[in-house]
Amino acid sequence: MNIIGLTGGIGSGKTIVSQVFMKLGIAVYNSDTEAKIIMNSESDIINKLKIIFGFDIYDKNNQLNRDKLAQHIFNNKDKLNTVNSIVHPAVKKHFTNWVNKQQSQYIIKETAILFESGIYKDVKKIITVTAPLKLRIERIKKRDNLTEDKIIQRINNQTNDNFKIKNSNFIIINDEKELIIPQILRIHKKLINNL
Repeated sequence: MNIIGLTGGIGSGKTIVSQVFMKLGIAVYNSDTEAKIIMNSESDIINKLKIIFGFDIYDKNNQLNRDKLAQHIFNNKDKLNTVNSIVHPAVKKHFTNWVNKQQSQYIIKETAILFESGIYKDVKKIITVTAPLKLRIERIKKRDNLTEDKIIQRINNQTNDNFKIKNSNFIIINDEKELIIPQILRIHKKLINNL
């Protein structure tokens, strides 16, 4: 099965792009969503995170308080790496099981941290979604109700767009000026014809 990596910084519009690919009949695995599910459902991961970051990062129903975890990791690369080292193996295992059930011509693995996590080594091609910084900040403000300072902290913790663009096979510009569907259709056609 050919795996295509889909990445982009926070607020770039990866989810919208993924939805278009799904409408085209392509199976999409959202790593970030699955990681959130795993962090709320797998008891050994919950226990490890509680021991490292404190029991108050989960509520009484064992649901992760993402804001409290963010306070620990968004200014501390070592703690972020610790979380990733706990969660990523479980996501990788879940993804492998998911792949074995898919029937589409290729599959897309959507993840904000494709390069940071090393996942880029396991994909056939890479698509990066990019958008102007100001627009990304506005989208995140509306979606997550965060302050601009917190948004910029999160953006600064991700690999910059220039690196992603330079190391990608395809770029989708999601600036609300250039139409994204024609861009996606061109990529889809190339992927089907060249894989």
